[in-house]
Formats: sequence, C-alpha cells, structure tokens
Amino acid sequence: MNTSPDRLPGDCRVLLVGTGGVGAPCAIALAEAGVGSLLIADEDCVEIENLHRQLLFFDADVGQSKPLVARRALEERRAGLAVDVFVGRALPSTAKDLIRNVHAVVDATDNFASRFLLADACRLGGVPIVHAAAIRWMGTAVSTGPHGGPCYRCLFEDLPDAAPDCATAGIVGPVCGVIGGIAAEMALLAARGDPRLFGQVATFDGKADALRLVAIARRNGCPLCGSEPTITDLVETRYTGPACAA
Repeated sequence: MNTSPDRLPGDCRVLLVGTGGVGAPCAIALAEAGVGSLLIADEDCVEIENLHRQLLFFDADVGQSKPLVARRALEERRAGLAVDVFVGRALPSTAKDLIRNVHAVVDATDNFASRFLLADACRLGGVPIVHAAAIRWMGTAVSTGPHGGPCYRCLFEDLPDAAPDCATAGIVGPVCGVIGGIAAEMALLAARGDPRLFGQVATFDGKADALRLVAIARRNGCPLCGSEPTITDLVETRYTGPACAA
C-alpha cells in the first residue's frame, strides 16, 4: 500500500499479530487513536492466569478464542471500528496474505520464529513493521521501514538457540501497557508514511521508570536489507529451531 504522511488515522489499516500482554493494550490504543480498521491474528485462547496483563479479556472470556473476543471487545469499545480476524498463527504459508492491504504491522508475538518471519515478510512485501515485546521489568519496541535499512535482522542477526519467555522469567503487567502504547504510536506513524521512528529501538525500564530511544546501526552484510540480500522468499526451514516454540 502507498503511504502518505498526510493520511489520517481513520484511513489506516493495521495488522496486529498477537493479542497477549503487549498486543491487548496496543489494540486498545490503536482503537482509541481512531485507526480505521484492524486485522487481528492469533491462535490462542484466553487463559485466566494472563488476565492481569491482557486488558481486553475478563473472567467470562476464559477458554474462548482471543482474536474473536478481542474483536467483540474492540467493536463495543469504539463504534464504527472495523475489525477483521484471522484465527491462526503467522506461518510462511499465511504471512504474505496477512500483510497484504495493510499500512503497517505490529508484531506482538511471543517467539523469535514468528518475529523473524514477520520481519522478513514485511520487508519483502514493502510494509513497515513494529516489533514489541516485554519480559520481567523491561519492554522494547522496534520500528523498521518498508525499504532500505536498518531492519530487524540488523539488530538480531538470526534466531537464538534459546531465549527466556514470560512463563519462566515472569512479566510485570504495567510494562506491557507502556510498550503496547508505544508500539501503537510507532505503528500509526508508520502507517501514515512518517519515517521519523524507522530504525529506532524504544526501551522501557520499569524499575527505573525510564524510556530510552536508540538508533539501530545498519549492517552492510545483512541478509535482508544489506547491499546483497540473500533472503528473497519465506522458506519454512529458516524459522525452525530451539527458540521457535510458541
């Protein structure tokens, strides 16, 4: 989709992948900011132990499909908001269709396989993306543009062999809210074609209540955005490994 800095929020369509601790407050922020339409993708169901940070859901929603509940909650929250749903996971076979006809993507997934897949799909498809995550007292949001560099692979070269997750490391609910709001702001700027936060990493330290913005350094040898890119398609084996479990 062509983007323009003059586009109003109501003209923007955003894909949100993941409606967990970061994705739920991000969805609320996007809706309240007046975004025209949302496409929500998730495969999970609401679980009671996550309600303290997944602000779209309540006790009565436990066991139900998260994207379906999210659509109902968001449409009730703001009349006129168009919410479409994809019940499933972003995969090499589905990612291209998911990013089609959106102005920006928010990656609020909980595993590196999905993050790298979405990063690659968005770069190949010419769509800006914001990667947002939180763990313990820390949260990050990374905005990358649809062309040129730097990109997500300039910051994280490839899937790690192992990575901590919320189940083992824990997470502080309010940190999710802060990062979800920042990701929504980045996505709105990206959807409007405003490049000022492309290539920037926002880091929030909940213990210090401090926010820092740092530019990513572009890697000339990056396989995705470097001078001679080698990633030209979404190959399933590229997104499998020890750190790929949801």
